[in-house]
Amino acid sequence: MPAGSLHGRPPVRRDGAEGSLRTSLGGLTTRGRSFLAAGTASAVCAFVLGQADLLRVGLLLAALPLVCVLVLHRTRYRVSASRRLSPAQVPARSEAGVHLRIDNVSRIPSGLLMLQDRVPYVLGPRPRFVLDRLEPGGRREVSYRVRSELRGRYSLGPLQLRLTDPFGMCELIRSFSARDTLTVVPRVEPLPPVRLSGTAGGYGDRRQRALALAGDDDVIPRGYRHGDDLRRVHWRSTARHGELMVRREEQPQRVRCTVLLDTRRAAYTGSGPGSPFEWAVSGAASVGMHLLERGFSVRLLTDAGMPAGSPDGGGFDSDSAEVAAALLDALAVIEQSEAGGLAHAYDVMRGGAGGGAREGLLIAFLGALDPDEASLLARMRQRTHRALAFTAQNGGGEGSSQAALREAGWTVVPGGPGAELARLWQEAHEGLGEGLKR
Repeated sequence: MPAGSLHGRPPVRRDGAEGSLRTSLGGLTTRGRSFLAAGTASAVCAFVLGQADLLRVGLLLAALPLVCVLVLHRTRYRVSASRRLSPAQVPARSEAGVHLRIDNVSRIPSGLLMLQDRVPYVLGPRPRFVLDRLEPGGRREVSYRVRSELRGRYSLGPLQLRLTDPFGMCELIRSFSARDTLTVVPRVEPLPPVRLSGTAGGYGDRRQRALALAGDDDVIPRGYRHGDDLRRVHWRSTARHGELMVRREEQPQRVRCTVLLDTRRAAYTGSGPGSPFEWAVSGAASVGMHLLERGFSVRLLTDAGMPAGSPDGGGFDSDSAEVAAALLDALAVIEQSEAGGLAHAYDVMRGGAGGGAREGLLIAFLGALDPDEASLLARMRQRTHRALAFTAQNGGGEGSSQAALREAGWTVVPGGPGAELARLWQEAHEGLGEGLKR
């Protein structure tokens, strides 16, 4: 994902209902309204008392704010603005830079300009800037920083431009329509490198040896490349595609892992950045990114099924940084569900296995469990070669459920807020024995 993008904004101009005189009159400041009220009162008193001089003072007081409104209303500033986020995706508790550029695209200089960018309160106070006179064709750049403790997607904008007269009698606000989105993803904790050697299907480091033997071949035909053996031309695919296609004769061993994230609201206590649920989300992100770097094909699964934003099939290819960003994007917006159990996740796993095949590695981040959920997880274990569970509710009397998982073949590592995932990952490596070797 690029660090940021530059978006053009339509110029602010005086047109339509937004630029109507009634709207301009509504922009009178407290000072302007006070002058208008004082002038009106002076004029009435002058009429009642027959004081011509007082009448002149009243007319002057009332005319000044009205003239300012008319001048500001007739101002034909044309200003364009752009915003750049750097980066557009940032981990929680980290800062992102927002850069604003203002261009005067009219032929006349601008007056004093006041800018205010609208940002959600979780990102900090709304930034305000005052720009001096902007010459025709001139440009000004300002920047500010935002920071969020909470993951999520946050809309920045619209940028508001405030026009005011030199006397402070009137203030008009114009808004640019476009917005930008800042994605705050879960924090990813680096994990110690351990040898993730699975079974039967060639998992973990075995994949490198398989690729060395098989090259780039698999069962799907691909386009002809210079140097390919003509004996490998797949004529049926060539006729269908209208170009030379060659056979991929071997299937490289794929390393697969399912990361199961328990999002049931009833399974967690507390809320906020330091809650058990947020610890579990950060743990799922850390493990997912770690496995992607080690060549695994990672599938993210929750109690509600595949989260929004998952590619077809729920798998994240390990060969693309963009797909790793998609995994973080999916975890950035994941919320707690009202689901009552993990049955739907089990159905997805059972349907994805196909023909009785077993999944590779199953890593779960779990909240509080009752006996029924522990029994369901035991059945999930039967469909995998290795299963590892991190419990996010440290304490809370989970002994019976954890014991049931261990009896079913799970490696259970208690965790929760304050626990270092890197240390727990090392403990899990030791606990898996033959499944996780040094």
